[in-house]
Amino acid sequence: MNKYLKISIPCSPSLGDVLIAELSGAGFDSFLENDLLLEAFVSDKDFDEDALKTVLDRHELAENYKIEEIKNTNWNRLWEENFEPVIIDDRVRIRATFHDPAPEFEHEIIINPKMSFGTGHHQTTRLVISEQLTIEHKNKRVLDVGTGTGILSVMAYKLGAGSITATDIDDWCIENSRENFSLNNLENITILQGEIANLTLSHNFDIILANINKNILLAELPYYKKLLDSHGILILSGFYEHDVTDLQQKALKHQLKVVGVNTLDQWAMMKLARAD
Repeated sequence: MNKYLKISIPCSPSLGDVLIAELSGAGFDSFLENDLLLEAFVSDKDFDEDALKTVLDRHELAENYKIEEIKNTNWNRLWEENFEPVIIDDRVRIRATFHDPAPEFEHEIIINPKMSFGTGHHQTTRLVISEQLTIEHKNKRVLDVGTGTGILSVMAYKLGAGSITATDIDDWCIENSRENFSLNNLENITILQGEIANLTLSHNFDIILANINKNILLAELPYYKKLLDSHGILILSGFYEHDVTDLQQKALKHQLKVVGVNTLDQWAMMKLARAD
């Protein structure tokens, strides 16, 4: 059994969100935020202290962190102690299995997040779900790229999507999303593992959701365009507000036009459509 390391980093809540995004790309797979402290978890086999220091140097935090070894971690207990329900637009409530139902909400999403990214707490997930609430999903074909916990696919299902295809490159995310799809009684869903460029998809999609990061989005935009129906909607997130221009320029090169942008705490979401 792999041992896990916990890296404790004193920081503000707003900086904690930035660190989560950056450390996710450096091998870290679970995070807990406690007031002015971020706890980041990584398998000892995946730990790269140089990569950690590179991220922390960028924010002048390289001299102010602590590493501890954790054995036989009870991840479920950690989540139960730290995971609170998330409310989005007073319409959606995201909760874990150990929270009581709240039938007064229009939609409830149940997740067991384990170590996957995408609990609904992060701004980008909130932005995408809020945008999903404005889009007609009834009988639509939906593609969720980089599904993580599967939370956006679950939202699409609850909004009436006719079929859903969820993809991810990570074994753990595939396992976790399957579990969360079962918890929410999803039907008509296909789960595929691999990069979008290497997957065989037999039809175009009415709605494509991609909440990943700027570099992956820039690289994969041509594939999203190819898979998007002529009247389809593409939702991108996982990047900062100052990255919007770069993504918009790349989108225009591939005949995609921006039809909406929304931001939250310096994070951004873009809504695009085909321009050809």
